[in-house]
Amino acid sequence: MKQIIECVPNISEGRNKDLIKQVADVVETVEGVKLLDVDPGATTNRTVITFVGEPKAVCDAAFLLVKKAQELIDMRHHHGDHPRFGATDVCPLIPVAGITMEEVVGYARKLGERIGKELGIPVYCYENAAFEAKRCNLASCRAGEYEGLAAKIGTEEWKPCFGPNVWNEQTAKSGAVAVGARDFLLAVNYNLNTTSTRRANAIAFDVREKGRPKREGGKPNGKILKDENGKDITIPGTLKGTKAIGWFIEEYGIAQVSMNITNINASPLHICFDEVSKKAAERGIRVTGVEIVGLVPKKALIEAGKYYLAKQQRSLGVDESELIKIAIKSMGLDDLKPFKAEEKIIEYLLEDKAGNRLIDMTSKNFANETASESPAPGGGSISAYVGSLGAALATMVANLSSHKAGWDERWKEFSDVAEKGQQIKDELLFLVDEDTNAFNKIMDALSLPKKTEEDKAKRADAIEQATKYAIEVPYRTLCKSFEVFEICSQMIEKGNPNSVTDAAVGVLCAKAACIGAFMNMKINTSGLKDKAFAEDIISKAEKLVSKAEELEKKYTALVLEQISK
Repeated sequence: MKQIIECVPNISEGRNKDLIKQVADVVETVEGVKLLDVDPGATTNRTVITFVGEPKAVCDAAFLLVKKAQELIDMRHHHGDHPRFGATDVCPLIPVAGITMEEVVGYARKLGERIGKELGIPVYCYENAAFEAKRCNLASCRAGEYEGLAAKIGTEEWKPCFGPNVWNEQTAKSGAVAVGARDFLLAVNYNLNTTSTRRANAIAFDVREKGRPKREGGKPNGKILKDENGKDITIPGTLKGTKAIGWFIEEYGIAQVSMNITNINASPLHICFDEVSKKAAERGIRVTGVEIVGLVPKKALIEAGKYYLAKQQRSLGVDESELIKIAIKSMGLDDLKPFKAEEKIIEYLLEDKAGNRLIDMTSKNFANETASESPAPGGGSISAYVGSLGAALATMVANLSSHKAGWDERWKEFSDVAEKGQQIKDELLFLVDEDTNAFNKIMDALSLPKKTEEDKAKRADAIEQATKYAIEVPYRTLCKSFEVFEICSQMIEKGNPNSVTDAAVGVLCAKAACIGAFMNMKINTSGLKDKAFAEDIISKAEKLVSKAEELEKKYTALVLEQISK
């Protein structure tokens, strides 16, 4: 799975549109990064910029943005309503897909170190990227704001994590920047069949982590109770990592519970929906739907779709588009207006819109492209595609088996197989295009200049590395196609007997994919200089091919025997 992170830098300028554009524009100079939003605020004199992409590219774009803001913004003349202490005030990195928080922390700290070293800006690492507990809270790092920074950075207690700890012309102009790693913040509104803001607020207080003040006698108008330190005593809400209030929306003529989910791992979207619905029902109110403000990671909707299918005791091993559809309908994401997944899901915004992927072609166009005089797609891509069809057939049998009348108690057993089949299928579909990309890397390397000895050495190294990759990709196809045997064999032995031949064809596809991928590996090793690498990977591949041939014979014979009775 591709790793994706989000970056949401806030710059200390919200009024000069030309300046804001210059800062935001540098983001799109980095390949692989997509600028999603630029949101200026005149009163706060602050702009929130949002972009996403693969980690290294996002960090490069963030560095360029901080550099441009340093050039254009002079903090000595800045005034606004929002707390701030630097030209780029905060620069958080946020995991979106395929990456852990620990990995994002590493990227944040490296980014902070680079900003401090190369740009000479004081850097404070906050939230998950903080080096000590007291710096986790952004408010603590920014205490005193810009006006107090001169005295702060020279102290041992608040010395910057990276960059200079002296106050001079450069640091006075740039101020400091807080670089952090935090969870994705999901903004959600729950639509209610009421116009009462008071009741919407009551539901919000029921669920939000902070809860509500504890009052004397438990009465709504009772005196707020205090602890021995004079602080309000609170009754915590039921959802960790959430903030919520109730309000009335004139545009829609309804009340809503407006919620920020600051930790979607602790409180996933679907759990929040069910809990708000439960608390609303206790007050005689119904949640009619959900409005997601801004963007949402695909994972949040995939998990929701699986959650609601499981509640129905239906197989979870369906395509992601179906899972997203289930999530949309289950939570009423299209209650107030159409929910367009291609515009709301972060990962979809990063997909190739030019229609250049082989797997986006119709089956007819794919076959015609293969038959054309172009050398790609070739045998490697076809092997991956055939393997994906084998996985798809096993998945189909698992889904049919999970819904078979009289087998209701076995739905989870078959659902697990179908889920695994979907994962294998999706990985092999990715490898269809990746095999062609690997071939193109060799062509690119062969086209490099070879005029000088230095040119020749660089070209030779590029060819060697590209050739290795062109061996590694079909090896991945071989390994993943070999996994198809496991799910096909389970369906032959335990699945719906009416579909046993479908699983058998899946076995044949798996064998063809394994042997085809191996042949593509073999032909690419002939020109490789690193013979040890070639011998090792071919040896491992030969063992898998031998096992694949044995399994195909075994299960083909078994199925032929079954259908001959």
